[in-house]
Amino acid sequence: QVQLVESGGDSAQAGGSLRLSCAASGYVYKMGWFRQLPGKEREAVAAIDSRGGLIYYADFVKDRFTIFRDDAKNLLYLHMNILKPEDTAVYYCAAGVASGWDSNTYAWWGQGTQVTVSS
Repeated sequence: QVQLVESGGDSAQAGGSLRLSCAASGYVYKMGWFRQLPGKEREAVAAIDSRGGLIYYADFVKDRFTIFRDDAKNLLYLHMNILKPEDTAVYYCAAGVASGWDSNTYAWWGQGTQVTVSS
């Protein structure tokens, strides 16, 4: 069992930046970020495998968000730049060992952290 705890969610102005963090209770091969907008399905934002050999970004965050991990500290980060109001969502950290980027390939989930972007 792996526990994941997110932090860093906050309110920001459009065009601003935020950094989300996720502390894992142990090393996990694959980690990622998902988000859930009000009334919508949870969607993948970005993911990274061990040592950053494989990285996935959703089209709607490419060139704005950066995912990276510190395996020595079991930490996952999401740097969010050029924020848009449509980025407002609850952001979840996820971890798993199965290949692929779909949500069903992740075994462990955090509780989520709220990001609110105002125009």
